[in-house]
Amino acid sequence: MVVSVRPRRATKRRCGRCGARSGRYDNGEGRRRWRALDLGVVKAYVEAEAPRVRCRDHGVVVAQVPWARHGAGHTRAFDDQVAWLVTHCSKTAVTELMRVAWRTVGTIVGRVVADAREAADPFDGLRRIGIDEISHKRGHRYLTVVVDHDSGRLIWAAPGRDKATLEASFVVRRETWNTARRVGLAGRAKQLKGCRYALWKNPENLTGRQAGKLAWIARHNNRLYRAYLLKEQFRLVFQHRGAEAIAMLDAWLSWARRCRIPAFVDLARRVVKHRAAIEATLTHGLSNALVESTNTKLRLLTRLAYGFRSTDNLIALCLLDRGGYCPPLPGSQTG
Repeated sequence: MVVSVRPRRATKRRCGRCGARSGRYDNGEGRRRWRALDLGVVKAYVEAEAPRVRCRDHGVVVAQVPWARHGAGHTRAFDDQVAWLVTHCSKTAVTELMRVAWRTVGTIVGRVVADAREAADPFDGLRRIGIDEISHKRGHRYLTVVVDHDSGRLIWAAPGRDKATLEASFVVRRETWNTARRVGLAGRAKQLKGCRYALWKNPENLTGRQAGKLAWIARHNNRLYRAYLLKEQFRLVFQHRGAEAIAMLDAWLSWARRCRIPAFVDLARRVVKHRAAIEATLTHGLSNALVESTNTKLRLLTRLAYGFRSTDNLIALCLLDRGGYCPPLPGSQTG
């Protein structure tokens, strides 16, 4: 069944990314369809015009529609039901009931979580955190996860296991963004806020857009870019062994001590404090770090997410289930 609709006048000609009123650009690719919740056993679709608008901040984009998230091929209700089911049902039940591929489920989960995290700051009210790491693939593929000790929610996760490095880079990013916001550089603060994935990811894994954001940081924020280079240089130390790795560590310590970035100066002190253990790791490939307690639920979710296209979708699934981002079941009577 196909239902033809159109947005109300008040919601027309808005940017699909930020919702700002924008001038019409063209008709786009004409009419398009969004998969909606089934009517019994009959698949249902919403059909409407999909014009493009010219946004002052985002350029030419498809206009916002009230029934679907930007870039989605499904309605909001469809996305929310899939997200709810994936935290309450088995993998087979979700795919068969909703009649979608498991990879599509991963994309939907990523979209729902990204939308929820934009609506509210996950760090608001944060006082105490716990940091852990879990293995999610063979071949030493790890996720570093940060949990709010007070609420028990998962608030952040990223690929890798360089806990101290990620922490230092994260502190610098937050300080820089807050400074920009305080002095009234709202546009630059907004740019910085959207650069976190470009700073977190390894250079070889950056998308073209993320590489562009990194180049923007190099031009406009020397301090933050130096922090990024320090983070990357420290990561490279542990990709080598023996005398070469120790020489690289010495060079990194010299740079970090005089970088005038408090987070990395402090990190350099901690590295010196544990120098003997670090050198043993670099020489023998062994680690004497204490084994972190594992989160059983996260491990179950990593197995459930097998078949997702990207680690980002796995992280989104973990945040959906353990971060408090699971939407209510559409049509349910809550409250």
